[in-house]
Amino acid sequence: MRRPFALLAGALLVAALAAPAAPASAADGDQGFTLQDPRITESSGLAASRLHPGVYWTHNDSDDGPYLYAVDGSTGRTVARLTLKGIGAPRDVEAISIGPGNEIYVGDIGDNFGGRWPYVWIYKLPEPKELKDQTVKATQYIVKYEGGPRDAESLLVRPKTGRVYIVDKHEDGGHLFEGPARLSASGTNLFRPVAPVDLWATDAAFSPDGEHLAVRGYFGGIAYDWNGGKIKKTGRLDVPLQRQGEGVTYSADGKKLLYSSEGAGSEVVVRDAPGGGADSGAGQGPSASGKAGGGGHDISLTTGALAVGAACLALFGLRRLFRRG
Repeated sequence: MRRPFALLAGALLVAALAAPAAPASAADGDQGFTLQDPRITESSGLAASRLHPGVYWTHNDSDDGPYLYAVDGSTGRTVARLTLKGIGAPRDVEAISIGPGNEIYVGDIGDNFGGRWPYVWIYKLPEPKELKDQTVKATQYIVKYEGGPRDAESLLVRPKTGRVYIVDKHEDGGHLFEGPARLSASGTNLFRPVAPVDLWATDAAFSPDGEHLAVRGYFGGIAYDWNGGKIKKTGRLDVPLQRQGEGVTYSADGKKLLYSSEGAGSEVVVRDAPGGGADSGAGQGPSASGKAGGGGHDISLTTGALAVGAACLALFGLRRLFRRG
């Protein structure tokens, strides 16, 4: 979803992002990649396949159609494009997640008007065993929120239970919304707020074991422990500065976090997941919000990028990034 401030920030960051940054650790083979497919111009969600190791699913934001793209993480090339059938015309697809049984969940949950749509949709489909261009039947679910419509760009599925969650997008912070235990294709699925999320969230993901959450925004991110459903903040994420960062996923082994951005030929950047490496931990490393934790920092931002990030923070205010208090 495009926002005037995000576009302005993106323009300010172009020069800084053009400078080379230190490469991320690639001990587990997750080195990051650049999206090579010219059809992928607004990558708004990212999900690591467990059925096909090293493959990542993504999709465009809007004005593309009912398509999903499987990307080879070693080359950045598209190895399959899925066309979804059995659904209506997608409106504003913002998120993707993989649940139990290798079921792909797609969140058509964006609302460019900040709450105009009375309902939004989730699509579910089986991940194909063979990666090739094909048409796949999907199930469509109607979603409403307790308290009325809202904008959202983050959908995540509990790996073991298949329960679906959404984080709404609000500049002063949003909430984690919990869906019913099982989605119903014959009625409306009401999502209820269960916990505050102190971030203007653009995507979120569960760790493979379902015990941790990563929530990202344009300039920062928060790590949470699941904590039996009562999510507990454990620190800041080391979110890279990107043109319009709207995707995040854990690697299949849970040791890395991969961050994607809108824009043609955009880069998917890798960082250690909190607790996933010898030098990583919740709150460690400099985040784009300017906060840092203890030792083991991964200094991967150039001086120019840091300067631009500081300018953006000054321009738009910390209120737009993390809610006060």
